[in-house]
Amino acid sequence: MTAHGYFPRVLKAPSRSFFLFGCRGTGKSTWIRHTFGKAKRFDLLDEAVYQAHLAQPGLFADALRAVTPGSWVIVDEVQRLPRLLNEVHRFIEERDLKFVLCGSSARKLKHSGTNLLAGRAVRREMYPFVPEELGKDFRLDAALCVGTLPIVWSSDDREDVLQAYVRTYLKEEIQAEALVRNLPGFARSLPVAALFHGQALNVASLARDAGVSRTTVAGFIDILEDTLVAFRVPAFEARLRVRERRHPKLYWVDAGIVRALKHHRGAAGHEEAGPLFEGWVANLLRAYASYRDLFDHIYYWAPAEARHTEVDFLLQRGTSFIALEVKAARRQDRSMLTGLRAIASLKGLTRRIVVYRGTERLRSEDGIDVLPAMDLVREIEAGALWP
Repeated sequence: MTAHGYFPRVLKAPSRSFFLFGCRGTGKSTWIRHTFGKAKRFDLLDEAVYQAHLAQPGLFADALRAVTPGSWVIVDEVQRLPRLLNEVHRFIEERDLKFVLCGSSARKLKHSGTNLLAGRAVRREMYPFVPEELGKDFRLDAALCVGTLPIVWSSDDREDVLQAYVRTYLKEEIQAEALVRNLPGFARSLPVAALFHGQALNVASLARDAGVSRTTVAGFIDILEDTLVAFRVPAFEARLRVRERRHPKLYWVDAGIVRALKHHRGAAGHEEAGPLFEGWVANLLRAYASYRDLFDHIYYWAPAEARHTEVDFLLQRGTSFIALEVKAARRQDRSMLTGLRAIASLKGLTRRIVVYRGTERLRSEDGIDVLPAMDLVREIEAGALWP
């Protein structure tokens, strides 16, 4: 942490124009200010700026003509006015301007047939804080209780900020952008969806508990993904027939959001610890897949022939795999190794790992690494996870 309260981020800026996505509160705007200094900035979250450019589309081009060729330009919350991307495209070509196109939702861009610059801008993502960014300030127990969203972590009253964050998400991200017609049904679905954090997603069950139709819930889950607050991990299906396909597992992007949706405060209880810890590992893996190409694909493994056997994460890089099981226990137990022993014959499997909340690093007689959480973190940070 710097003297000004800023935590340097792992994300490195590309040398060319790029889209920067991440859910609200991940620190995108703060990172941009520190990385690009006094670059020309259009903040479309500012209602006056948004309304001015909505009413007079030519204002954007007029402002860009005054920018020195080759300079950086920031467009914050670009999804609010997707048509601006046509001018972005033109000014990349004509004046060699470089753009940071920042947003908390890719939904409008994806569903409006928007000009996504035909490959002239790459995509980057910002995630909640990872331990490398927080350094000595990182505490795993705190991360599982209140999460690591920068907007929350930097607050003096994290639990109240989390509750406000959930309300703001409904008001600004969903209602203001008119992403759903049935806002009450969506609001009822959120706490139910929080219960599926780290679980196979049963849409029919979620719909029944929330009192909405199955197709409506399926649309709600798509919105959670498009607004970058949740994601799905598919089952690995190397030889499964269609009727054997497993439901994907649902994860929220931050443990604090999960607990706020369930109105849980204080220390995480024993029953919560497993899904919260598994979700924290899932998000750690995804962050480093984005920041440092940790893997190409992520799955969970649940063979059709053994319905009670599972491995939480199967990472794929090329033709190689790492199997990773997550346990919230603080002591090693041989039962932790069951799934990893069942997957041992998978072609291309190069390493099997159990990560737990204990402190002792171990290795089983058949080559399974048992790692404390921070040992896993250090291996990922050092680029040493893969053999």
